[in-house]
Amino acid sequence: MTTAPTLTMRGLVPVLFGHAAFQQLNAACELGLFEYLHSAPGASAESIATGTGLSTHSAQVLLLGTTSLGLTTKGPDGYRNCAIVEEEFREGSWPVLRDVVEFQAKIAYLPAADYAESLRTGENIGIRHFPGDTQDLYTRLANTEGLEQLFYRCMNSWSTLSNPVLLEGVDYSQVQRVLDVGGGDAVNAIALASAHEHLRITVLDRPGALDVAKEKIAQHGLADRIDTHAADLFDDAYPTGYDCVLFAHQLVIWTPEQNKALLGKAFDAMADGQRVLIFNAFSDDDGTGPLYAGLDSVYFSTLPFRGSTLYPWRDYEEWLRHCGFSRTNRITIDSWTPHGVIEAYKG
Repeated sequence: MTTAPTLTMRGLVPVLFGHAAFQQLNAACELGLFEYLHSAPGASAESIATGTGLSTHSAQVLLLGTTSLGLTTKGPDGYRNCAIVEEEFREGSWPVLRDVVEFQAKIAYLPAADYAESLRTGENIGIRHFPGDTQDLYTRLANTEGLEQLFYRCMNSWSTLSNPVLLEGVDYSQVQRVLDVGGGDAVNAIALASAHEHLRITVLDRPGALDVAKEKIAQHGLADRIDTHAADLFDDAYPTGYDCVLFAHQLVIWTPEQNKALLGKAFDAMADGQRVLIFNAFSDDDGTGPLYAGLDSVYFSTLPFRGSTLYPWRDYEEWLRHCGFSRTNRITIDSWTPHGVIEAYKG
């Protein structure tokens, strides 16, 4: 259960102006404020204006927003980044966080205005902002120049944030071959192969996605350990001979009926004793949170596909039992994102 603080009128302010709060963060990223303050801590508003190419007035407006949100601080010597932003710089993770912000700004933000209508109709209404006539976001990305590349770059960053539970929380000592279903540009396959040198991985996805995957695999020098298999996730049989079938960030996209169909296909392709891994963000079983899942539900309701959502853990376990899997296990690590892994075995 997630325990939320009692809401006050002051506490309602960041909710009421949530759209504006994000725009302060996005503007600070886009205008290079954080990079400037990282290189010049204690800078004055005037020097920040010069360093970011803004007028003094515009810099002061931006600094009012970022400082009131706690993104920057102001002391006797001038402005500085907040501690968490500086920590991201020190750890080399700042580009990852910037990608996450850019994803929200350029992919998720405008469609979020269609949230109420998406709930009312049960359709992913926000997809109307992307040209095309298909019903899922992923096949529409290629219709806008550069958008598919942006999407996968940002997805890489999301994966970097959430991957530790997949890489470190799962025991792969008895696994040799992994089938990564819907593996896209191979970001998870590359991370797994890099972290566990004994693994051999096959990325299964549509041909367009695999073109990107092959480039990424070659760039990382992993073509001898990661290969690809072109197939339709729903219509084609899955190849056999794998110790483990991985669904990474896949089962949040589809409806319960579609998810059971995908898990059933994995079950049919597996031998007794082999396992399936479901890796994505989860909501709490009691429906109280966490906050990340509650807010990210806007994106899933408006964009990826009709019925997309962050399901609770228990739903996946029910689908796995329905398909014949047993010995389910929940794997979590301490993280600010609600990502985890459910593993289950055949037989």
